[in-house]
Amino acid sequence: MSSENSSADDARQVWDVVVVGAGPAGASAAYAAAVAGRRVLLLEKADLPRYKTCGGGIIGPSRDSLPPGFELPFKDRVHAVTFSNNGRFTRTRRSRQMLFGLINRPEFDQQLVEHAQKAGAELRTGVTVSRVEQHGSAVPDRRTAAVVLQGGETVLARAVVGADGSASRIGAHVGVKLDQVDLGLEAEIPVPEPVAEDWKGRVLIDWGPMPGSYGWVFPKGDTLTVGVISARGEGAATKRYLEDFVGRLGLAGFEPSISSGHLTRCRADDSPLSRGRVLVCGDAAGLLEPWTREGISFALRSGRLAGEWAVRIAEAHDAVDARRQALNYAFAVKAGLGVEMSVGKRLLAAFERRPGVFHAALTGFRPAWSAFRDITRGSTTLGELVRNHPMAHRALTVLDRRQAPVAPAAPAATEEESADS
Repeated sequence: MSSENSSADDARQVWDVVVVGAGPAGASAAYAAAVAGRRVLLLEKADLPRYKTCGGGIIGPSRDSLPPGFELPFKDRVHAVTFSNNGRFTRTRRSRQMLFGLINRPEFDQQLVEHAQKAGAELRTGVTVSRVEQHGSAVPDRRTAAVVLQGGETVLARAVVGADGSASRIGAHVGVKLDQVDLGLEAEIPVPEPVAEDWKGRVLIDWGPMPGSYGWVFPKGDTLTVGVISARGEGAATKRYLEDFVGRLGLAGFEPSISSGHLTRCRADDSPLSRGRVLVCGDAAGLLEPWTREGISFALRSGRLAGEWAVRIAEAHDAVDARRQALNYAFAVKAGLGVEMSVGKRLLAAFERRPGVFHAALTGFRPAWSAFRDITRGSTTLGELVRNHPMAHRALTVLDRRQAPVAPAAPAATEEESADS
């Protein structure tokens, strides 16, 4: 069921789990807790559906983390990737099987919320959370946390999940620490049918001019999502990169329907994931892949874990038991997503120094392309790849050691194509 307003009669009820933020992380947490039979309230400040700056790529780990029966609203299915190094050395790699799918976030997020509602979660939109309190007059006992809304209303819960994005107020309460902040700029560009047809089934990834930067083109029917990302503090250069990128693609004459920007934030290794009866997940916890800045799969996976462990925290009768469950949640996140993030940080550091090596490997070295293909399809992860494949482990170790930048190496200055099985 859905409710926009709570009545005075249930104002002092205590929810088992309150989830703040109805993006992929929050909807996944609400779904997981509701499926377990708990009373779940999902709070969202915007009216749904709402736009979110995001490429909208759904890779294998995202697909595998969706609720049963979830039908992905794909706008396109990707079978080819064109790589370029700052507009040069262009080469397209093709796959007979789908690499990943592309969605629009408003309908994808809305569908996730609807699955949480069908599982029994209650939704309230148009409400902004001011803060969380775990002590003081607003909290009736030690088994309860208070979520204070703008305007003064208080919502009580046995456990709280913060999934309120990269500028998270719940993250601030928990004390999330960040060690990487990037600026993403994006334009949704409607294009005529011949242009859309040229891009159908194919994405472009361009390694950019600033260290660690890259650009992308994701086709979604009659619209191309075109974006770039780079380290925060390079705002003018990032904007210039997007303008140059769009112009180079021959898209400067088309008017974007939406132009937007967004900061992505990556957690520090020692950043907390909980405080008392409050957990954080997704962007609110700084969970995303540091090199590609892919966040949807991290949101879905950490959200599901947060919902499952919030149920256990809600059942905890004292602070010691609640702390034990929160530590178990942190362990589950770090054992999976944390390992992937650690490898991603090493890849980013190497990529910042040697983008030409990455480009040459992906476009001219079959094992590198196979690894990219397997990760996007979901048959392996970055962590598993390095752990289980000696060649990948050795390659990353070599990249770790080589500090000096080198001139870009690439197979050719013209577009080439190759296929795999």
